[in-house]
Amino acid sequence: MSFGNIILDYKDELLKDLDELLRIKSVSSESPDKCVEALNWILNKAESFGLVTKNIDNKAGHAQLGEGGLLCATLTHLDVVPASSGWDFNPFELTKHEGRLYGRGIADDKGAALVTLYCLRILKEKGIEGKNTLRAIFGTDEEVGMTDVAAYFAKEAMPDMSFTPDADYGICRAEKGILQLELTCPRGNCAVLTELKGGTVVNAVADTASAVINCSESDDHQLMRLADARDGEFDFMYTPDGMLIKAKGRAAHACEPQSGHNAILDLIDLLSSNFSLSSLGNVCSFLSTHIRMESDGTSLGMKMRDSQSGALTVCVSTIDINENGERATIDIRYPVTFGGKELIRRVKKAADLENIEVNVLSHAKPLYLDDTRPVISILKESYSEIMGEEPEMYATGGGTYARKLGGNGVAFGPVFKGDPSNLHTDNEGINEENFMKHAQICLEAMYRMFTA
Repeated sequence: MSFGNIILDYKDELLKDLDELLRIKSVSSESPDKCVEALNWILNKAESFGLVTKNIDNKAGHAQLGEGGLLCATLTHLDVVPASSGWDFNPFELTKHEGRLYGRGIADDKGAALVTLYCLRILKEKGIEGKNTLRAIFGTDEEVGMTDVAAYFAKEAMPDMSFTPDADYGICRAEKGILQLELTCPRGNCAVLTELKGGTVVNAVADTASAVINCSESDDHQLMRLADARDGEFDFMYTPDGMLIKAKGRAAHACEPQSGHNAILDLIDLLSSNFSLSSLGNVCSFLSTHIRMESDGTSLGMKMRDSQSGALTVCVSTIDINENGERATIDIRYPVTFGGKELIRRVKKAADLENIEVNVLSHAKPLYLDDTRPVISILKESYSEIMGEEPEMYATGGGTYARKLGGNGVAFGPVFKGDPSNLHTDNEGINEENFMKHAQICLEAMYRMFTA
């Protein structure tokens, strides 16, 4: 019997603890204190299992088994993105429904985090003698910048061998570069536009946007007619400040903006079909001219791809135009063989035409590992042991902790292809059987790293 199968005996207790962890609303963009609470919760749970723990500045921590040999680790995060009002279930508890598990963080990344802790617990309780040191490392702000792992590795050694279960199966050996930019300018002409707001976070497609406009009654009616002829979903309402227009799109992770429907771009496209760009302000003019409804960077002169990691993507994430100024954020995921500095230059060149300033919010350089690394072999063998087939080697536009592992780690699970996990959007979930398959694979991999 595969060692990984042992975790099936712990399923009920694992899911009970997972429900308790999901109830901690550790949204890093809103409640850093709740992220600390989640970290303390999991470290306390580790201590109750008899494991050694360490908290690094309330930013990250680990549970450890064994000492000596190679330092092997898993790296997961306990923070989550916000939950909108579109959920069919309570996002902050575990819900079982028709063979699926739902809850914010079930797939990204609390479910996987708790599984790594249970793997350490099982190795200890089964009395496995390891040759190496094995850690489950937990962070608290992966969704808003990964300063947690910077703080952790400033005080703790980099693992010799590691993986982060924060992506899809099989083995992710390439991660695109991630460039997040802010576009700002003083309040422009905006003769028609009183305000425009949309989006909540930089790493997701905006699923809602709203604008208040001052225009004639004939323009109001014309916009309604234009909206009826479009694919988007719009609501119109008269207010004392002018016509309020709400656009509803479909959220998606910024690494795959083509799978969503951007409410910001949809609303700007509607407005620009009836009003001049100069009357909508500089930021709207830039987005309408240089990004349009695209997600591939064509109008920015940045459409590109490579064989190692695929195509570049562009996501307009947030916008805020009001009496104090204009601001928008965009998220660019670029191929591993290209340089981020050239992309910044191209965006700035286009922005200069609209008198817009471009600031770099964050820049994560690409990651690429070849299959000769020992950790790749262990993960391949572990996956094959449980699934009976070789794992696929693939690339992602997502940004995982693997970038922070010094070239000694990759992303590996927990989501199986074909299982719609709804990361960063409503009804985040995972097939219950797949969740336990992941748990088996994870235990098998941690067992092999510990005893290698």
